[in-house]
Amino acid sequence: MANHLFDGLLQNANLERAFAQLDDGRWYTYSHVMEVSARFANMLVKCGVQPGDRVAAQVPKSIEALMLYLGTVRAGGVFLPLNNAYTASEVEYFLDNAGPRLFVCDPARRPEFEALSDKLGVRLETMGVWKNPETSAGSLLDAGIVAEPEFDTVDRGPDDLAAILYTSGTTGRSKGAMLTHDNLLSNALVLKDLWGFTEDDVLLHALPIFHTHGLFVATNTMMVAGGRMIFLPGFKVDQVIECLPGATAMMGVPTFYTRLLDDDRFTRELTAHMRLFVSGSAPLLAETHIEFEQRTGHRILERYGMTETNMNTSNPYDGERRAGTVGFPLPDVDLRVCNPDTGEELGKGEIGVIEVKGPNVFAGYWQMPEKTREEFRDDGFFISGDLGKVDDDGYVHIVGRAKDLIISGGYNIYPKEIELLLDEQQGVLESAVIGVNHPDFGEGVVGVIVPSNGQVVSEDAILSAISDKIARFKQPKKIYVVDELPRNTMGKVQKNILRDTYTDTFTT
Repeated sequence: MANHLFDGLLQNANLERAFAQLDDGRWYTYSHVMEVSARFANMLVKCGVQPGDRVAAQVPKSIEALMLYLGTVRAGGVFLPLNNAYTASEVEYFLDNAGPRLFVCDPARRPEFEALSDKLGVRLETMGVWKNPETSAGSLLDAGIVAEPEFDTVDRGPDDLAAILYTSGTTGRSKGAMLTHDNLLSNALVLKDLWGFTEDDVLLHALPIFHTHGLFVATNTMMVAGGRMIFLPGFKVDQVIECLPGATAMMGVPTFYTRLLDDDRFTRELTAHMRLFVSGSAPLLAETHIEFEQRTGHRILERYGMTETNMNTSNPYDGERRAGTVGFPLPDVDLRVCNPDTGEELGKGEIGVIEVKGPNVFAGYWQMPEKTREEFRDDGFFISGDLGKVDDDGYVHIVGRAKDLIISGGYNIYPKEIELLLDEQQGVLESAVIGVNHPDFGEGVVGVIVPSNGQVVSEDAILSAISDKIARFKQPKKIYVVDELPRNTMGKVQKNILRDTYTDTFTT
C-alpha cells in the first residue's frame, strides 16, 4: 500500500527540475518539495497528529503553506484550509465542528485564538511568511525548518480522507465537504490531460490556496504534470503583468481578467506566447469573453466546479469555447439535469437542477449523515443545487442557483448567514440578501432591509455594526431600506423580484 494522493501527485516529478519561482527571489525544486513536506510531516507527528486527524490552517499564502498541505497528506492527516478573512467567531464554529488535532494560524492572530484553542482543546501553532533565517515566521515554521528532511510517508488508500473544505449552507450552518485521496488525484489527472499540461508549462498562480481553485485545481494539476509555477502571494495587476512573459498558462477568477482588461499594458503582444487562460469560481460575463478575445486573441476557457466535486465540466481545449457555457462533462463524470422536485431527468434545453456522479464527487458532509443522504440520489448522483441546462450540442449552461448562492470574486456566499446577522441589528425588522451583477466581482452582495416600526436605519450604521462580525467578502456592498419585502401567496420572499429591482446597482 502507498499514499495514494501524495505518490500520485509526485509521480512525474523530476527532482532536479524547478517547481516554483517565488516573489522573494527563491526557487523551489521538486527535491525541495520532497524535503520540506517531509519536515512538516515530522513536525505534525511531533504535534500529535495521527492518521485521520484534522489539521486546520488559517495562514497567509506562501510556499510553506503549500508544503503544510503536502506534509499533512504525507502524515496521513486531513487538511482543513480556512479563508484568511474569517473572523474568530467564524473560526470557532469550524474548529468545534471538525475537532482538529492542530490549528495553525498567522502569528499576528495568535492572541485572539489562544483562549479559543484552550476552550476547544485544540493545539495551537503559528506560521507566517518566511523572510530570512534570522526572523521568526511562527512556531510551526521555525520548528519545521530544522526538522528531519526524511519521512516514511503514511500509507493511505484511495477512499481515505485527504481534506475537508467547508461550504456554507442555506440555514447558515456551514458543511464540511469530505474529499478523499482519489477525489483529488483523479480530478488532477483528468485536468492535466484535458488541458494539455506538461512539464514544460509554467502556471502563473495568483489564486488563494484556502480554496478548491487555487489549492487543488491549480497546484495539484501542475504537480501531476511535473510543471512549474510562478507562485505569487496574491493578485496584483502590476505583478501579474510583470510575470506574464515567463508563464505559459494562467488560472483565475473573472475579477482577475476584468482588472487586467482595465490596464492598457495588457496587450496582444504581452500575451502572444501564452498557451491557455482558464476562468472559474464565478460566472464570466459574455462581454468579458468578447473583450478579452478582441484584446489578446485568446479565448478564455471556462469550466464549472464545486467545493464538493472539484471540477465537473470544461469547455474544450481543442474546439469551440462558447461564452456563457461551461462546456462538457469531464471524462468519467456523468452529468444530468433533473426536475428538482421529482428527480425526473429532463431533456435537452430544459432547465432543472444539475446532478453529477463520478470519482471527483465527495464522500459526504462531515458529521452530517442526514444532510449527506438528502443531497444524493439513490443511484449515487449528487444534487448540486445549481440550475442549468444542456443545449442541443451538449454544452452545459449554468442559469442560476437553486439555493440563492452568491459568488463574489470567486468566493461562495450564502444569503442566510448574512440575513441572520442583519436581522440582529438595532432597528431592523427583517432583511433579504441577494447577489446582482457586478463588473469586477461577478456578483455583488446587496442587502435589503425593512426597519422596525418607527425606527430609522442607515446604511453606514448597519455596515459599521457588522464589520467585525463577518468576513469582508461577505459584507453587503450596498444596503437598501424599504417599507416591505415582496412576497408570494405563501409568504415567501420573492428574491427574483428583488434581483430585478436592484439589478443595475453596480452597473450604472
